[in-house]
Amino acid sequence: MSANIRQSNAVGQFITFEGGEGVGKSTNIEFCRKLLEQHGLEVLVTREPGGTEIAEIIREELLKKTHKERMSDITELLLVFAARAQHIEAVIKPALDRGCWVLCDRFTDSTIAYQGFGRGLKLDLIEQLKMIAQQGIEPNKTFLLDAPVDIGMSRARSRGPADRFEGEQLDFFNRVRQGFLSIAESFPSRVEKINAAQELAAVQRDLNAAINQLLKTS
Repeated sequence: MSANIRQSNAVGQFITFEGGEGVGKSTNIEFCRKLLEQHGLEVLVTREPGGTEIAEIIREELLKKTHKERMSDITELLLVFAARAQHIEAVIKPALDRGCWVLCDRFTDSTIAYQGFGRGLKLDLIEQLKMIAQQGIEPNKTFLLDAPVDIGMSRARSRGPADRFEGEQLDFFNRVRQGFLSIAESFPSRVEKINAAQELAAVQRDLNAAINQLLKTS
């Protein structure tokens, strides 16, 4: 470990980044990683579904690919939580225990938005699975990168061929966005909404201010 990294007595923070398709999560997570490292913090960037060998197999081979056989919504939900349970046990919890700041591209808020609001699965069922998979692990802070669906989908299409989720209809993504906004309204102290329809420089100014505030209070 380099000398400019704070030692293991530091308190680890779990920061999640949420939002619909094309809102710039990957770009802005990298921006936040560099910002935190400038403060001498050990930072781990990871993603969901994925983040471990087993969870990445679930992501790429089962969740993202289009299959001849239709995947039921319940199967999709269980696979998401199976990947999450492995991710928490193998990566997130050990990193937090050693004082690392973990930046995660999606977490359970995405499950509530996509499988709950988008697919229409019962939120109490998702809550039950959350309790089993997460074992008390919760984000310290969530940045919701929010943009109108038409803007996000236009950006997402420019990245290349759509995966199984990106191929859904616009009304699905409108329900997903409403899910994220509902979560932000329900948990205002944890979830900070960032206007992702702005130019990137403006988005990152907002994130910079939010991260600096988080550093003061952590």
